[in-house]
Amino acid sequence: MASHPAPAAIVLVSNGPGELTTWVRPLAALLHRQLPLRPWDPQATCSLQLVLVPCPNATGVEHRVAEGWGVFDRVVAARHFWGLLLWPRRFGAWPQRGVVVFLGGDQFWTVLLSARLGYRHLTYAEWVARWPQWNDRIAAMGPAAAQRLPARLRARCTVVGDLMADLSASARQSAPLPPGEWVALLPGSKRAKLQVGMPFLLEAADRLSALRPSCRFLLPVAPTTSVPELLAYASSANPIQAYYGSGEPRLLEEPLQDPVASAMAGQGGSLLRLLTPAGTTIELLLDHPAHGPLSQCALALTTVGANTAELGALGVPMIVLVPTQHLQVMQAWDGWLGLVARLPLLRWLLGLALTAWRMRQRGFLAWPNISAGRAVVPERVGAITPAQIAAEAADWLAHPERLAGLRDDLRSLRGQPGAVAALAQLVEGLLPEAPAA
Repeated sequence: MASHPAPAAIVLVSNGPGELTTWVRPLAALLHRQLPLRPWDPQATCSLQLVLVPCPNATGVEHRVAEGWGVFDRVVAARHFWGLLLWPRRFGAWPQRGVVVFLGGDQFWTVLLSARLGYRHLTYAEWVARWPQWNDRIAAMGPAAAQRLPARLRARCTVVGDLMADLSASARQSAPLPPGEWVALLPGSKRAKLQVGMPFLLEAADRLSALRPSCRFLLPVAPTTSVPELLAYASSANPIQAYYGSGEPRLLEEPLQDPVASAMAGQGGSLLRLLTPAGTTIELLLDHPAHGPLSQCALALTTVGANTAELGALGVPMIVLVPTQHLQVMQAWDGWLGLVARLPLLRWLLGLALTAWRMRQRGFLAWPNISAGRAVVPERVGAITPAQIAAEAADWLAHPERLAGLRDDLRSLRGQPGAVAALAQLVEGLLPEAPAA
């Protein structure tokens, strides 16, 4: 592809951990392979930058995760977003030319940022482009998003496909897991979910292991949390833990001896495991993203969130869990409901009332079901117990033909790979050339 000698910036805009992993990181990696960009190429005149925007579902440490990837010349944390709009020069020099790319959050934030910087504007629209008149180009996930545009603006739109469809292709390059009937445990990445998810899933793993001794378990450690945090949520320091029977797990660290197990080893070259008092071993996945090992799992037990989209893209059958018996801590909702539920003085009462209301009025919660408009994967909402979930998981595992059918359904929802490359081409096409001398 042609290089662009004019000083310019590509500014990716995003919000939470799911979007960073599944949208931002693959696009950033591909742009670096196709264009000379700082920081990988110090002599490049074009830089790749990331701006995080305010989001009630973010963890607050996304900027540290992104900085650790080493692909961005500059990362602006969400807490600095308003300062960036008011005084962009306080965050360093900005080239006169560039392109802002929406990859998660509120689309209006990229409208403001592109106007403030004087850059061109591209939106990746999953379902709808909310401000098409202020976009130079629109990259639609599918025809539905494109058809929602006013007729006069459809020429700006290109259907690129689902960015997550590329995940399965990259996952196939991973080393195989050791033999076993692998079940993934995804308790979430934020406090409100981990506080319930860790003790619930540990007991579910104990019970499932008793029903099917061939089961082996893995738990991906989200980049926005840590092993000590997971241990704290699984301990008596978490008041929710007392409601579950697994007890406090121990952390085991073993040197890496089997090369096949390298898919589960951290950067230190050792394996970390949780061992429950009942003797259930849970492998911790420290490298991120964990798409390769996850794609090899027969089943996943997961909370709601972007992880359901990730699992769906990898074709991993899942049971989606929303235990409502702890409503007072389940305030990790989107939009104004989540914001109101976090008000300091009214948090407990309003959080309880609003979450209960949302449970009664709910539609689909898992992304595969939302995308398909039907129940593709089971959602278990209510006063569910680990015993019930373990029994259901054992039934699924006892019928591999049902799991194979569910895996095929999930793969069919995502479409063909290639969306990341198509989006990268649109980004490059918006990069301005140097002005004529």
